Amino acid sequence: MEINLSAGTVTYEDTGSDAPTVVLLHGLMMDASLWSATITDLSADHRCIAPTLPFGAHLHPMNPDTDLSLPGIARLVMEFLDRLDLHDVTLVGNDTGGALVQLIMGYGSARVSRVALVSCDAFDNLPPGLTGKTLRLVGKLSPSMFGAFMQQMRLRAVRRLPIAFGWLTKRGDAATARWMRPILERPEIRRDTVRMLRASLADPTLLIKAAEHLPTYNHPVLIIWATEDRVMPPAHAHRLAALIPGSQLVEIEDSYTLIPLDQPEPLTKALRAFTTA
Repeated sequence: MEINLSAGTVTYEDTGSDAPTVVLLHGLMMDASLWSATITDLSADHRCIAPTLPFGAHLHPMNPDTDLSLPGIARLVMEFLDRLDLHDVTLVGNDTGGALVQLIMGYGSARVSRVALVSCDAFDNLPPGLTGKTLRLVGKLSPSMFGAFMQQMRLRAVRRLPIAFGWLTKRGDAATARWMRPILERPEIRRDTVRMLRASLADPTLLIKAAEHLPTYNHPVLIIWATEDRVMPPAHAHRLAALIPGSQLVEIEDSYTLIPLDQPEPLTKALRAFTTA
């Protein structure tokens, strides 16, 4: 499906129905297919919606004047919720999608009734890990030089390096190869991605400031974290749980950051228990 927003055309998955609504947000250099296995299971009793955000694997170029900083994309998510007229939403974010959720928690949205943070950027971990630091560096290149550098991502051996997706997922290489196609093949997506990386990773204190608002968040919060995460420190999960009153913490084994790829069944089980409690 597609929707025209102020930033441009955004594609999204929507299972429909009048069931409780879950909106799922992905991270940098990914698309909505991060959540495919989760949606397959959870859609039995939930309406699942997953937009592909302008994070580098999107299909339609954004308008030239679009704010592609993390606050700008967080506001785009809020516009998306408004345009679909969604209510009582459970907002879920993995990787940098979780950073967007934290920003929206601070902004406040009457459409969101609960949130889940799934192994995500937090506090001073921006850009996160070797992957994030590499993206910040290559984002300083011109779009053409950035595209030349990213051609290496056609090789599985390169995608599996710690500076790429190697420490983000144990089992999701087929997905990571698919996510690379827009940026490898389309110059307009490369231009968007360079702009996004420069804007999104420019302020390393953004999530430190966002964390100041978390103790006052007054809706249910679920924190789901991979115990073997090498990019998003597991200590951050416990720090978030201590910071947000009444939050729940679920730890998942045998997974890196991208739990929706590595361990979709326990992830979906935790989300279902949270939304139906």
